[in-house]
Amino acid sequence: MSNPANLKYTASHEWVKTESDGTISVGITQHAQELLGDMVFVETPAVDRKLKAKEECAVVESVKAAADIYAPVNGVVTAVNSELDSAPEAINSAPYSAWIFRMKPDNIADVAALMDAKAYQTVVDSEAH
Repeated sequence: MSNPANLKYTASHEWVKTESDGTISVGITQHAQELLGDMVFVETPAVDRKLKAKEECAVVESVKAAADIYAPVNGVVTAVNSELDSAPEAINSAPYSAWIFRMKPDNIADVAALMDAKAYQTVVDSEAH
């Protein structure tokens, strides 16, 4: 599966989608969920929590391991995906629609500075060697 071109990416394997209201949705990439395996639990950040870029803010747990999720940019959490409480496996079946949390970035230009799909694929390819 290729990485959708309309998203931005982080080196720690989060994807970022800019929403029409100026918030961003954050989830984990296809590559990340493949490495982790079947998801069994998702711990989301608290709504209204202020985050700094690269701060640990959520956790996904799979049958193999737990992995921290990092804030892609500075901002405030505006929503969490409560559907993942009862269906964490949605991350495995549809990683690019199963967002974990939404946040309002302090500076939308920070989102534009994240990696595009091609740059992210280079990161993935370099890890495979």
